[in-house]
Amino acid sequence: MKTTLLVRVDGDLLPDAEARAFWERFSAHMEEHRGDLAGFAAKEGFKSVHPGLEAGTPVLIASRNAPQGPYVTAATKARR
Repeated sequence: MKTTLLVRVDGDLLPDAEARAFWERFSAHMEEHRGDLAGFAAKEGFKSVHPGLEAGTPVLIASRNAPQGPYVTAATKARR
């Protein structure tokens, strides 16, 4: 069974194949540079990237304009 991974760029969902590739790059970057959301965002050409959940589905929210906040896991955000 394939897990759905979403990516929103300035509100728009990326197609499945692009989203999966984005998640793979995100995961590889975070393995090498733990917590470095700003570095990943810059490498991808964005101002910010934040992990989140959308109806229980993992989502990366990328923006060309929104500022980068600190690294907070989606599970931590859900408990707030």
